[in-house]
Amino acid sequence: MDSVKRKQLIDRLLHDISRTHGDLYYQPTSAIALLIHKSIQNGAALNADEKALLASLSQRDIEVLLSLH
Repeated sequence: MDSVKRKQLIDRLLHDISRTHGDLYYQPTSAIALLIHKSIQNGAALNADEKALLASLSQRDIEVLLSLH
């Protein structure tokens, strides 16, 4: 269940980031994962439960989750 929630949160963060970075389509997954990872580290409009769920993810973990999309 946590994995599904993580994927949903990553998708939400990706959507939020894409609003300010219109060229994400042309970026490598590693660059997008880095943006998402930094967003998580900065708190990115996440509640405490969401932060706790995503806190343990590395940039590589995020890349893998993005590749499942």
